[in-house]
Amino acid sequence: MSNPDLQSDPLNERLLEYWSLMQRAQGLFSRAATSTAAKVSGGDFSIVDSTSVAAAYAKVGMAMATRPADLMALQQSAFGKMANIWMAGWTGTASKIKDRRFRDDSWNTDPIARVCRDVHLALEEATLEILNQFPEDSKEHLRVKFYTRQILSALAPSNFLTLNPQARKKLLDTDGQSLLDGFSNLLDDLERGDGRLDIATNDPKAFVVGRDLGTTPGKVVFQNDMMQLIQFEPRTKTQRKRPILFVPAWINKYYIMDMREKNSLVRYMLDRGHTVFIISWVNPGPEHAEKSFEHYMNEGPLAAIDAIELATGEKKINILGFCIGGILVTATLAYLAAKGDNRVAAATTLATMVDFTDVGEIGVFIDDERLETLRDHMAETGHLEGYHMQDMFSMIRENDLVWSFHVMNYLMGNKPPAFDLLYWNSDSTRLPAAMLLWYLEQIYLRNALRQPGGLVLNGTKIDLGKIKTPCFVLATKEDHIAPWRSVYPTTGLLGGDVKFVLGGSGHIAGVINPPGEREKYGYWIGRDYPESPEEWLEKATHAKGSWWPTWADWLEAKDRAKQVPARVPGDGRLDIIEDAPGTYVLSK
Repeated sequence: MSNPDLQSDPLNERLLEYWSLMQRAQGLFSRAATSTAAKVSGGDFSIVDSTSVAAAYAKVGMAMATRPADLMALQQSAFGKMANIWMAGWTGTASKIKDRRFRDDSWNTDPIARVCRDVHLALEEATLEILNQFPEDSKEHLRVKFYTRQILSALAPSNFLTLNPQARKKLLDTDGQSLLDGFSNLLDDLERGDGRLDIATNDPKAFVVGRDLGTTPGKVVFQNDMMQLIQFEPRTKTQRKRPILFVPAWINKYYIMDMREKNSLVRYMLDRGHTVFIISWVNPGPEHAEKSFEHYMNEGPLAAIDAIELATGEKKINILGFCIGGILVTATLAYLAAKGDNRVAAATTLATMVDFTDVGEIGVFIDDERLETLRDHMAETGHLEGYHMQDMFSMIRENDLVWSFHVMNYLMGNKPPAFDLLYWNSDSTRLPAAMLLWYLEQIYLRNALRQPGGLVLNGTKIDLGKIKTPCFVLATKEDHIAPWRSVYPTTGLLGGDVKFVLGGSGHIAGVINPPGEREKYGYWIGRDYPESPEEWLEKATHAKGSWWPTWADWLEAKDRAKQVPARVPGDGRLDIIEDAPGTYVLSK
């Protein structure tokens, strides 16, 4: 018979918890090892291609070997800097570091932690100095610089239990419970990824779409194989004559435009008296493998424009596209221009590149060889799993989106807090094979969208210069997906009037930046658009607060017609199918 006193002993309970965790771990670690081995050996698709990475290091290494004197001088400079930092660390004269990985004061008060931190930062700086001495005119150099940063970020002392003073303190304060909690979090993430480490960046149970996010009342009034069209309930007695159609990216879900009440762009425009429609894209399955970019255009914005006319009776609409949805909107405008169709009165693109001359660090993942590997992978699956894109974007901001959660979840044993934007970010979708392969080859690698007649849609050559529709173009200053300097050339490619605005922050937070009591990132505006983005920024004026009112004012100045009675979903020629947010957005 078991001893009740022994069962209630805290140490014994800790041992039982440890034993239970180890039993869970056995199968999970086996699956994780199998998954990792398949990716490294090339047996399974991975966004990181070890062969191309090795070739890049070999090529850049040979270039370094041809300049031994320069390399020696840089090494001596680096060693000198690290020696000075080492001495400063031991004498307590080191200054406080702004790096968010080391913001806790214990990195200053603990001499060992301080030295480890400062030497690591000196190593990062010295390595970057060396790599910057070599020409950046090749993808190999970009890969070496990118993956060297990944290695250095992984080796930061903050990522190790024995070197992180906060994690060590919590381990002692909790008598080891934080370590068990961290191990349990690790197993949870492996279980969720079925052997793939799916690092939790938010509380997956904190939000429910339709209850907490995507809550603006509306109705699905049209649907086809590719999308559901939602018309939102009016929030004013009258509305502006021209409806507006939101075209979100199909890499994630539509509710980025309709998060919570205070940061919903949909609700903001309803409150200003607009009739708002939004496309909710399907989460593709094997049956969508042959759906192309043309299908997204034909069954997306073109079908929506037809449906909106039936719902409202209006022949002209405004349109907005976000990220790859903005690329689709731009291509659709060019197609409509080629067909002599002027049903779009004004257009807006958010964080959207149409010139792919410089794609930033995303370029390390895509080339002709990787395209063929991807083609082979999707020949079997019919689509690209959503987590591949999510992993790629996370690696571009590895310290914020990977290692900070490694520390929080595993070293500290905490659960990530509820954060609506990161919840949406993790709610990714699959991408159909035909669309993705065409997009990467034609738009991304060939940069054919910016070339007059470079793309053919529905048998029609398109030319961005033929677009006469007035366009509002928003970029964000710290965007790691659509770098603002690569968005800016849109000002010279479109044939109509363009208003370019540069928002603060990044790809998501800079877009979802509502007006309110707390002024966040601000934005830059300018009247003239010289060829150089740096020259434009130098002359631009900075404004505080949200860019939303500036955009809405611009849009409304182009619609001076008398307002109409508020349009209620179902009152037009389209029947109500179901309540918003609809079923497509809930598909995993």
